[in-house]
Amino acid sequence: MNIRPYQESDAELVSALWDEVFPNNPSHHSSPKLVISQKLAVQPELFFVTEINSVIVGTIMAGYDGHRGWLYTVAVSPQYQRQGIGSKLVQHAEKVLIAMGCLKINLQVRVSNAEVVEFYRKLGYLIEERISMGKLVA
Repeated sequence: MNIRPYQESDAELVSALWDEVFPNNPSHHSSPKLVISQKLAVQPELFFVTEINSVIVGTIMAGYDGHRGWLYTVAVSPQYQRQGIGSKLVQHAEKVLIAMGCLKINLQVRVSNAEVVEFYRKLGYLIEERISMGKLVA
């Protein structure tokens, strides 16, 4: 298993992976092509993929605004899940964020996704009583 920075030549494989792992994402603002393009414009060094035998099987994107870090699009191909790949991706992103001076990392999980909540609990993340709000501006 190899975790490495995303390369533009990964676009098709990453898009296919996200379509498989996140089939219910709202397409108007979460399409893989749009998300990848936006990430490459802002902190592209915080976009990582995992390869096994030169095949992309996982991704993670992170962000850091100087105050808080964020994790996004942690995705592992279904045939490779429960093998520690997701945990290693999260730990890799955490190390990079910590090296940047990040003191706290946030993430969001859909309320209906109890399995993913448990995954993050095992990695030390706690549920914080907050209301997540968003506004589509385009």
